[in-house]
Amino acid sequence: MNKSDLVDAVASSADLTKASAGRAVDAVLESIGDELGRGGTVSLVGFGTFNVRHRAAREGRNPQTGAPMHISASKVPGFKSGKGLKDKVKYS
Repeated sequence: MNKSDLVDAVASSADLTKASAGRAVDAVLESIGDELGRGGTVSLVGFGTFNVRHRAAREGRNPQTGAPMHISASKVPGFKSGKGLKDKVKYS
């Protein structure tokens, strides 16, 4: 499922126009991104929790030359699925 398919599913499920559903999906995704950008978490009960994970700096290797190189610390988005989502996947 891509974003267009998601908008179609939301439109039919919530009895909205595709334009309204598209704006709603965009607003949800933007809100989640904004909160993660501030370093916060977003918990959707039954679905899961989006959070920011910290990766420590480490030594890696250049794949072309094999020479060691430094990889800087970074922050990446993470997701932990909730029980409701796990059960849906497990029993479908």
